[in-house]
Amino acid sequence: MKTYICEVCGDAYIGTDKPKNCPFCGVDEVYIKNGNEADPIVNGEYEIDEITKKNLETTLALELNATALYLCMAKKAKTYEIKAMYKRLAKVEKEHASIAKKLLKLDSMEIPERDCDEETEENFKKTIALEKNASSLYDRFAEEAKEERIKTLFKAISEAEKEHINLIENYL
Repeated sequence: MKTYICEVCGDAYIGTDKPKNCPFCGVDEVYIKNGNEADPIVNGEYEIDEITKKNLETTLALELNATALYLCMAKKAKTYEIKAMYKRLAKVEKEHASIAKKLLKLDSMEIPERDCDEETEENFKKTIALEKNASSLYDRFAEEAKEERIKTLFKAISEAEKEHINLIENYL
């Protein structure tokens, strides 16, 4: 057994092989290091400028909104598979929110109440729209960031959001 640590969220995975994606924040395996080599983004101290601060605040709000929406969609899912998938997406989005919270040095975050559609296909369409918006924003945030590690953060979570789009498109 080995310990692997995600450079983005800082969470540890214990197993015999490195996972293909972080089981917590969903980023690609390129961001997962052997435990003794890891230097997680959330573990550092940063002087962030106003643009990055605003972008992290937007990220926090967006990810908390997605968490709430996916929890609603999980409750309304008609099959166990879709319910479990949305619960997992909610956990990933909550982890993204937690990363922003840590970088903003906030003590807490609150998941809002959200309503969603009764129909699975409508929820799939809303999910794709939400994820496309998020990945587009994170691509822009990566370009705007002056801090290299913050650029890496936004690039990594943008890639994870694009994987969510692929996941949902496979259901349609």
